Amino acid sequence: MTSLILKSLISKSTVMAVTLTLVSSASNADIGAIDMAANTMDLQQLKVLSEQSVDYEHAYAQYRTAITANISGLRGVAKKALNEAQTTLETVLSREDDAESMALLASVYGMQIANDSSKGQSLGMKVSALLAQAEQLSPENPRIALVRAMSAFYTPAQYGGGMDKAEQYATDAIRFYELPCVDICWGHTEAYTWRGIAKQELGRQQEAINDWQHAVEIDPNYAWANFLLKQQAR
Repeated sequence: MTSLILKSLISKSTVMAVTLTLVSSASNADIGAIDMAANTMDLQQLKVLSEQSVDYEHAYAQYRTAITANISGLRGVAKKALNEAQTTLETVLSREDDAESMALLASVYGMQIANDSSKGQSLGMKVSALLAQAEQLSPENPRIALVRAMSAFYTPAQYGGGMDKAEQYATDAIRFYELPCVDICWGHTEAYTWRGIAKQELGRQQEAINDWQHAVEIDPNYAWANFLLKQQAR
């Protein structure tokens, strides 16, 4: 039953996913404000932050809006936010190659696939291409590895995914998060959370709990990991 609850939450909140800016107008504080609003499920504040931002930061606010709206059952709001994030990121990438924008767009495509499986074939190929190109530009980018972990979680093993791969990519992301970060730094707590979920699916419950506790140590207010830990305490 707990596993079903977790999978439901995951499918509603995010699939494969995942601030940046080509004009360097987005600061770590700006991204932090977006994350804080998302963590408290404050759609109104996310709307304000989105309207105040451009390029990657704008797309990231829309991405978090989509996740929050999905959890709240506001599918129309989520779909509109994803479309806005997609359009913004595709425009950014038409001007310049940027690994962060590629990773975020791959995550946006992943959420669109989760919401409409008929898009799997066409968008799935785009996800793979974006992540491969992003890795060439930024081989140790933690968000690229994080999106790969999310993608692997939902991709059957016979198609290159599976729980082992999800754990591996999440571990890579966690290692990369230890590197110095200046502007775009989000996702550390998510990497631990996704790895924990993969470990749970592999039958390693205590290791999963340890990862969720690590996520909460990084951000005590991180709602998803706190939710998972509370489920285990029942």
